[in-house]
Amino acid sequence: MDSDDLAGAAPGGKPRGARAPRADALRNRDRLVRVARAAFAAADGTVALEGIAREAGVGIGTLYRHFPTREDLVEAVYAAELDDVTGSVPALLKELPPDAALRAWMERYAAFVATKRSMLDTLRAGWASGRIATPATRERVTAAVATLLAAGAEAGSLRADVEPEDAVLMLMGIFLAAGAVDSAPEQTGRLIDLVMDALRPTAIG
Repeated sequence: MDSDDLAGAAPGGKPRGARAPRADALRNRDRLVRVARAAFAAADGTVALEGIAREAGVGIGTLYRHFPTREDLVEAVYAAELDDVTGSVPALLKELPPDAALRAWMERYAAFVATKRSMLDTLRAGWASGRIATPATRERVTAAVATLLAAGAEAGSLRADVEPEDAVLMLMGIFLAAGAVDSAPEQTGRLIDLVMDALRPTAIG
């Protein structure tokens, strides 16, 4: 029995203090999401929820309390990874010149897309049925690219006349094609380099 199972009442039926159980429950949830992220990224097929609970060190009942359905867990993993990808822009711009930051971000986005393959059927079914809210992924990704392009245009290392949505569509085309033919990561990297060439001022004319 894990800490979530003990969160209800103290000996003698008195309610337990709210703070510690809440903290334990949050830690369990975060651990489940972290383990699930690794499991979905490594798997080619369906991931057993029992294995995720075991690896996270909790009971299957705790997993189902936090995530009553597989869709709930997949949605949490998807949201956490999308947050990481779109939220990485400020740190990249702080560490790297804008064009290098954009290139690094594209690699990160490519990895995000690649690890969704084992989750895709569940995500699609959940979006179609309404069990999973349709994410504003395109808008968030486009906003991230817009920030990077604007920084590059100001620095003179990226074109100022590129619509962020066009750059995103180019990337999506690469990732969809690469997934369809099971391309090697090296080929995806070369295709990203071609996109970067098109986004630099030297590509004009």
